[in-house]
Amino acid sequence: MQVRERSKSQAKNEAAQITDGMLVQRTMAGDQTGFEMLVSRYKVALFNFICHCLGDYDLANDILQQVFLQLYISMPKLRTGEPLKAWLFQVARNRCLDELRRKRAIHFSELESSSDDDDLSPLDIMPDNSPLPDETAEHNDLKRALRQAIDNLPPKFRSVVLLRYAGQLSFSEIGRTLKMPEATAKTYFQRARPLLRQALALQWQTLKSTI
Repeated sequence: MQVRERSKSQAKNEAAQITDGMLVQRTMAGDQTGFEMLVSRYKVALFNFICHCLGDYDLANDILQQVFLQLYISMPKLRTGEPLKAWLFQVARNRCLDELRRKRAIHFSELESSSDDDDLSPLDIMPDNSPLPDETAEHNDLKRALRQAIDNLPPKFRSVVLLRYAGQLSFSEIGRTLKMPEATAKTYFQRARPLLRQALALQWQTLKSTI
């Protein structure tokens, strides 16, 4: 059992040492496992981001496939000296904007805006005086409250928060994705946090009163 666990850990560490550029080169050389590793590396974070943007599980799966198809087609032209994460999220964001514009779910122009690697979880933006257990934070009602709170943010803050929360991007990656300075992305995020706390505090009080 311990040998098996060590083997899994070793394989995971070895995979993490392989850069995106190496995987692109493998794919272009005909080794499809390179592309499969790229998909495995980014599919969860991309899907969470797309699903949060669109609020539609099936549509999010379709958009995710489109993003990876575009990655495959674009490989010969990509600059592979740096991770593909920011590029992938930029493609995903553009696809989501196109879909939202097509469906006229929201006004297209409204979404056009404008240590760092720590993940942002729903608990990080809940009211400080109302800590919740993990199982409660994952409740569907609270997820809807979080989605509504993010949707109600000013447009210039919304994309930053979505990329940080749903996509788990660093501020430098957010800056590259949204074509803004890293410091601006960080400032927008910091200004959005109290707005989210306030909105979630009100919604949580409403939710508790109905339980």
